[in-house]
Amino acid sequence: MTAGVRGEHVHSPARDVPRPPPPPSSRTLSAAGELLRALAAPVRIAIVLQLRSADLCVHELVDSLGVAQPLISQHLRVLKAAGVVHGERHGREVVYRLVDEHLAHIVVDAVSHAEEGAHGSNERTRRTEEL
Repeated sequence: MTAGVRGEHVHSPARDVPRPPPPPSSRTLSAAGELLRALAAPVRIAIVLQLRSADLCVHELVDSLGVAQPLISQHLRVLKAAGVVHGERHGREVVYRLVDEHLAHIVVDAVSHAEEGAHGSNERTRRTEEL
């Protein structure tokens, strides 16, 4: 039950409302923001999705994504600086891998959410046009 003046929300005394946990430290929030900024480019998202399946070198990413080698290298530098990928030299090539699986989950969830939104948007548009 709620009561209040002008939209003010007051809980019934009989209802225990759990308190939210304290927010993370500003240092943690800043680090999370930097990570999300590093992932905020479509090519970098595609790179992370490719590296979910296998460790790859630059030319393999160029072939699978159809993006120029200098651009792939530039995006890998950003991802490496953010701690998303790690490169290991194997002879003349550097093989890249994800640092941990959590990062792949972030990207997969974001892509899934975007796909759901796109499908939902198309469905809403279709229903509106039928009216």
